[in-house]
Amino acid sequence: MTRRPRFIPLALAAAATMAFALAFLLAPLDRAHADENAARNVITEQLESFLARDFERAYGYASDDIKRIYPTLDGFMSMVERGYLPVLRPGNYAFGRADRMADGRIIQEVLIRAPDGSDWTAVYYMELQDDGTWRVDGVNLRKGAAGLT
Repeated sequence: MTRRPRFIPLALAAAATMAFALAFLLAPLDRAHADENAARNVITEQLESFLARDFERAYGYASDDIKRIYPTLDGFMSMVERGYLPVLRPGNYAFGRADRMADGRIIQEVLIRAPDGSDWTAVYYMELQDDGTWRVDGVNLRKGAAGLT
């Protein structure tokens, strides 16, 4: 009786182990990518809400912390109108770089053309809420295409 080598089953087991390990290692990257996409979707929805003059909906995309600082829609909109006109009425916009902060928040760069034709960089700070949704936790607005630093 001749013995068959066990090489093929061992090779298959090794390949399966490698595939599992690779999937395990890539899972955090997939999660990070999904979080960035979710954060971009929230920013898009808020900007589109501002453009549609649906300010109540736009306010709904603010984080719980922002809502504590501005507990009313009127207060929130007053702040936006005073200091964030390019965000309130973007001519057009495009997403730039994103980064993850040590505290888990996402920083998302958005390049905006204001109604007067000037260019701005809005750096959005996105925070994961207790209910699992991403919300806008702050915006740093800079004249020009500054980028993350």
